[in-house]
Amino acid sequence: MINKAQLSIVFTLFYAVLFGQNQIDIAAVVNIDDHSITISQTIIYKNESNTTWSEIYLNDWNHSYASKSTPLAKRFEEEFTTKFHLAKDRQRGYTKIASLKDNTQQDLEFSYLKKHPDIIKVSLKNTVKPGETYKLTLNYKLVLPDASFTDYGITESNDLKLKYWYITPTANDGKWNYYSNKNIDDLFVPLSDINLSIAHPRNYKATSELNLISTGPADGDNMQQTVFSGKDRVDTFLSVAKFPGYSFVQTDDFILLTDIYEKKLGNAEKAIITDKITRFLTKNLGDYPHKQLLVTNIDYNRNPLYGLNQLPDFLRPFPDEFQFELKLLKTATKKYLDNTLLFNPRKDYWLNEGLQIYLLIKYAEENYPDMKLLGTLSEVWGIRAFHSADLDFNFQYFLYSMEIARKNRDQPLTTSKDSLIKFNANIAGKYKAGIGLNYLNEFTEDLDLDTAITAFVKQHKLKSVKLSEFETFIKDKTSKNLDWFFEDYVATRKKIDFKIKTIETLKDSIRVTIKNKRNNNMPISLFMVKNDSILDKIWVENVRDTKTITIPKGETEKLVLDFDNVVPEFNQRDNYKSVKGSFLNNKPLQFRLFKDIEDPYYNQIFLMPLVEFNNIYDGLTLGTKFYNKTILRKRLNYRFSPQYATKSRSVTGSVSAFYTHNIEDSDLFDISYGIAAGYQSFAQDAFVTRIRPSISFSFRDNSDFRKDQVDRITARYVSISRELGNNAVIDALDEPDYGVFNLRYTHSNPGLINFSSFNADVQFAERFSKISLSYETRKLTKGNRNINFRFFTGLFLDNNTDPNSNFFSFALDRPTDYLFDFNYLGRSEAAGLFSQQLIIAEGGFKSQLETAFANQWITTANFSTSIWRYIHAYGDLGLVKNKFSSANFVYDSGIRLNLVEDYLELYFPIYSNLGWQIAQPNYDQSIRFIVSVDPQVLLGLFRRKWY
Repeated sequence: MINKAQLSIVFTLFYAVLFGQNQIDIAAVVNIDDHSITISQTIIYKNESNTTWSEIYLNDWNHSYASKSTPLAKRFEEEFTTKFHLAKDRQRGYTKIASLKDNTQQDLEFSYLKKHPDIIKVSLKNTVKPGETYKLTLNYKLVLPDASFTDYGITESNDLKLKYWYITPTANDGKWNYYSNKNIDDLFVPLSDINLSIAHPRNYKATSELNLISTGPADGDNMQQTVFSGKDRVDTFLSVAKFPGYSFVQTDDFILLTDIYEKKLGNAEKAIITDKITRFLTKNLGDYPHKQLLVTNIDYNRNPLYGLNQLPDFLRPFPDEFQFELKLLKTATKKYLDNTLLFNPRKDYWLNEGLQIYLLIKYAEENYPDMKLLGTLSEVWGIRAFHSADLDFNFQYFLYSMEIARKNRDQPLTTSKDSLIKFNANIAGKYKAGIGLNYLNEFTEDLDLDTAITAFVKQHKLKSVKLSEFETFIKDKTSKNLDWFFEDYVATRKKIDFKIKTIETLKDSIRVTIKNKRNNNMPISLFMVKNDSILDKIWVENVRDTKTITIPKGETEKLVLDFDNVVPEFNQRDNYKSVKGSFLNNKPLQFRLFKDIEDPYYNQIFLMPLVEFNNIYDGLTLGTKFYNKTILRKRLNYRFSPQYATKSRSVTGSVSAFYTHNIEDSDLFDISYGIAAGYQSFAQDAFVTRIRPSISFSFRDNSDFRKDQVDRITARYVSISRELGNNAVIDALDEPDYGVFNLRYTHSNPGLINFSSFNADVQFAERFSKISLSYETRKLTKGNRNINFRFFTGLFLDNNTDPNSNFFSFALDRPTDYLFDFNYLGRSEAAGLFSQQLIIAEGGFKSQLETAFANQWITTANFSTSIWRYIHAYGDLGLVKNKFSSANFVYDSGIRLNLVEDYLELYFPIYSNLGWQIAQPNYDQSIRFIVSVDPQVLLGLFRRKWY
């Protein structure tokens, strides 16, 4: 039982009632055995809006774990994780409210919102006018979620790591700002005085950023009561652990509590680094308003500093003290800003996140000016020749922000946080904001942005603040026009892309024409350079299309845009022009071994040794790839890969060139066209040459990048010519060489819980034309059962091919792949292990039946459902129609071992038109398998979570 008499002594509501101060009083009892906390709570909240309230809203984010259909559960689904969906009911958290009363102890009606099941709507008996306060008394029980879902909850060792755990009032700035938990750490709560009394087992210790008031025995066997209190707080984190592992560092500025550590650093070194960081934060952000700052390893792991510093200790190329310093600085800066600058964390987050990165950039420049992007690897022989070894550590922020921009997946910084794709939310958006502030600082020569930021934070500390106030504050400090920053850089996806169009050398001056290739009004820096030394620098503004300026000639040899890489420019390859010289003098040709970060000084061609296995006929192929693709995606990509096949003892290889148009602010976001050609074996001593020009149009929902749905229209012409050697096992080719025009529409909506795809395909060739449709859906039900269904139908519009050949026919189980689209390891094998490779296409059957092809039409349905975990039962049904014969009804069934869907699967036939296959001789030859050995396909498993 909660000791109410003791609670009334510790907590008083007098100040809050008298002066209208927001206050939350909590008396909590932890029960480790049933993973629960029983809470008695009082909320006093002042109406600081200009409207009268007849209802209020409360945040209950612990209840966001209550079912598989909450916004949090859907968020997990969108990011391709099934851990929550597959969890047992007892692992999910929920809240059970026993009572909710007003200040007269009358029960109030309340309900969870249908679209926001972690938000409580409370109907008041009496309205609350502007300036008045309301008081609520709540009694409820929390059943805590498993910490494996979000890092918050109860851990495997029965420790409690809690954030957003108790019920809080929703912020109101004229409207109720309630949002569901989506695992992005953005609960918007009003500033409150918090008093917390928590009873927990005696062998546990409670840790909070709140001030520790007292500890002592509590009611119950082996229970201890810990009392915390804090004024003007929003942080809700609480740890209740047997071995908490938090270090306590008293600095001249404030106390820092943290469980972030570095194994090889001693306590004295950590204390020195901690003191260095608190001084830096106090200098740049002003005094921290609370006694202590709690920085946890969970905070860092959820928002790490991405890059090589995340490698394991034995591979990490950075000194231990540097690693610890940046981890602690990044996390402490975020917590400091989140606890003091009270922006709406879902809508107005970019400034706090940008300040984190801006301060990291500043800190590295001041304390580690010589640190390189690759750390100590930049000094290793072989690696130091790479351009990436020359780049400063801070270049990573430009690199990661441009990575997503080049993929045409970047989003405006004003996008609601829950609408950001994961890569933008965790990495690119923050980095764009940080380097944007650095860009702003360099441009505003009459503004000391560091001083302005410090003044802004001091002025708005512990106050609700809007981004418009920052904009007004900064604009008042400079004579420069900064509309471009807030209207173009922050609020849109507009890219920065300039080029030096022309140079005209006069007697003692140079006339330069600069072209802005984008529709914006952002400024660009122009450098006068001699022997890579800067002679002068100017900022060129208001370049809407082109602008011509005249500058002194002096000793200038080169004119360079953004020489110091301050401007986050989309394409830096046309930023250089020599005052005198040819194209090669502007950008010399450079050959480099292996892919590198693009060096805009040079026209680069990369070489990479190739060791590949494409099929059993060529065996291991050895060769070299010549290409221009860098770490960051380019519009034009070409590749030439001559190879020697060790088994066929022949020269094979491929060549391709493709150009991509990225289209912004449109559902049509990508147009790609080009040509690819290849030469390889398709059987023993048999070779194929494929030439394939193509164009594709890709569509997505431009209003919601989190939707994975993509529609693609592709038109291509596939030319196939084959030749047989003297040792070919194929006596003759089924069909002469051919060409096929192929028009294809693909709709895909990938997902682990809900998946669907639709394909329409039309082919025209000299002797046939055909059309086919396929649809596939996969569903992981709430009962954790996988259900897969696929439908395929195909029809020849015209078929004048050899009736004795099935080369162009629809296949029931193993397509002939006459367009050479599939990665068959042994495409011409009729027996043996490689003939058992399965690719789900066309009929999609698993058993090899007597009627294996259709030269007129085919209709099939494939079904599977899970039995236990990765073990599924499957069944296929179909009709196969050939010329001059009636349609055949076909079927098969069996067991599917689904290890990694679409990448590694095994099929064990049981019963089909052939009878009980499992009882027939040579059953092992009936087993089919799906395997993918393409590293790009396997990388897709990782990329789909981020993009």
